[in-house]
Amino acid sequence: MSSVSQELKDTSVASSKWLDAHYDPVANLYTFSSCIALSDLHGDGENKLVVGDLGTGVCNMKLKVYRGTGLLSESTLLDLPTGMVSFLMDLHEPRTPAIAVASGPFIYVYKNLRPYFKFTLPSLEVNPLEQDVWSQAKEDMIDPMTLKEMLEGLRDKAEIPLSVRSLRFLMLEPQEMENFVLLHKEQPIRRQTVITCIGTLKKNMADEDAVSCLVIGTENGDVYILDPEAFTILYKMSLPSTPTLMDVTGQFDVEFRITVACRNGNIYILRRDSPKPKYCIELSSHPVGLVRIGKNVVVGCSHEALHGYTQKGKKLWTAYLPAPVTTMALMDLPTRGFQAVLVGLANCEVHMYRDKNLVSTIKTPDVVTSICFGRYGREDGTLIMTTKGGGLIVKILKRTAVFEDRDSAPGPPIAQSIRLNVPKKTKLYVDQTLRERENAVAMHRAFQMDLSRLRLAAARAYVKALESSLTPMSASLTEPLKMNAVVQGLGPSFKLTLNIQNTAACRPVMNLAISFLYDENLYSMKTAFFKIPLLVPGLNYPIDTFVECLSDKGISDIIKVFVLREGKSAPLLTAHINMPVSEGLALN
Repeated sequence: MSSVSQELKDTSVASSKWLDAHYDPVANLYTFSSCIALSDLHGDGENKLVVGDLGTGVCNMKLKVYRGTGLLSESTLLDLPTGMVSFLMDLHEPRTPAIAVASGPFIYVYKNLRPYFKFTLPSLEVNPLEQDVWSQAKEDMIDPMTLKEMLEGLRDKAEIPLSVRSLRFLMLEPQEMENFVLLHKEQPIRRQTVITCIGTLKKNMADEDAVSCLVIGTENGDVYILDPEAFTILYKMSLPSTPTLMDVTGQFDVEFRITVACRNGNIYILRRDSPKPKYCIELSSHPVGLVRIGKNVVVGCSHEALHGYTQKGKKLWTAYLPAPVTTMALMDLPTRGFQAVLVGLANCEVHMYRDKNLVSTIKTPDVVTSICFGRYGREDGTLIMTTKGGGLIVKILKRTAVFEDRDSAPGPPIAQSIRLNVPKKTKLYVDQTLRERENAVAMHRAFQMDLSRLRLAAARAYVKALESSLTPMSASLTEPLKMNAVVQGLGPSFKLTLNIQNTAACRPVMNLAISFLYDENLYSMKTAFFKIPLLVPGLNYPIDTFVECLSDKGISDIIKVFVLREGKSAPLLTAHINMPVSEGLALN
């Protein structure tokens, strides 16, 4: 039994498209796809794995760097990372990328794995009424309970939200309020937002090693584009809700699109020429993954479905999944011109989709929480995954792997989902449609009249052919015959073979003869009339004769064949044989 299971295992490994390079179930990596990246940190052509480790969620947050299967370095993070990207911030040699880690209201920039710069989001406007209330509390004009009542009134009615200090104060028990006021009343009020997502945007060139700007989304619904060197705000855009997922394409100095999934369940598309969203995609459930492939956007939703949209928000397709989505990532293999979407599911599987077609499935030992595909070390097709239990999985795509464009999941064929190229409605088409609507009854009557005339003409021609025996099948019930002719040869001599068959069930046919009618100036036949033997039902009787072409002008004519019955003047069958041109005479 063990040998059989081992054989099945070896067969599955051989048929797999991936090589199992490394699996460490106790790597203690707790992260998401937004906090994992592959980058050539030292400019030596060898990519490292950079991970923003969430730790316990309260402490032990670290920035970890892996080379191969071992941990190269780690740095302590002060707060929980919400996103991490690798980008080139200048043109200085050597071209080593920097790492930007978004955490709270700050962006920590690391270069050569050392802290380089700290960017702080600009403070938000503070409610003037809130400032006035705290000023009264500072001068002891109101007691803590009155302060609480006034802040609660502001919270319910004010357009500008309260600061974190006021919200914390409203959460306290009555006996703790006085000490809180004494501790904080001398400090100025600040309202600070936090970063929810981060991405990169090429500055002015589309090259892979071009300088990139940082793009960040904040809790209060703003999107900032930062200068890569001075870290000043180059552009600001606003969204109706808090962004959670982001995909950026284009160049800042030319044209760019920022696709953002927000907490209200909608997807907004921002463009350079507009500080507010250009298009909006309304989803039926909240998005949990966002990937752009070419000009299309693929969205994974919480109700176990994958949707494809155009960049203008038009829905293209929907694929239903067997389990909830945990994470998504883009699989881009430029050397093969292959792009797909990797979808991690809660049933310990990773599905690979091209459009709506499932092209591959990867089984994992645990639920995958983050996915990253790209060049790791010196291997281009490397798939890196972290699991819910803190494990690290590294797989390498085989160079012989081939992904078919057909859907491996059961369902309708691919051809059913191909959109038809329907032409646009022209003015002529619209005019014809209106004419058909107005004259529908008259047009239908005219069509029925023409159809009846066509049927009558066909019936008359058929009856005429039967009466004159011009058909290759006999209409007589007493002599049911069928005949076909074959001409063989290049000329000037031809072999003419007639195949005659009695189609009756059990009655033979006798006393038949065959006669040929032809132009004697063109053709000559040794025998132009001969009798047919008894025809047994169901058998094919070949009758051969030879035809000699007499003309050397390269012309041909028709030879008529009649099947006759003794005592009857009308033939039972008639066949017209189109003779070919005699090639022998034409060559001479």
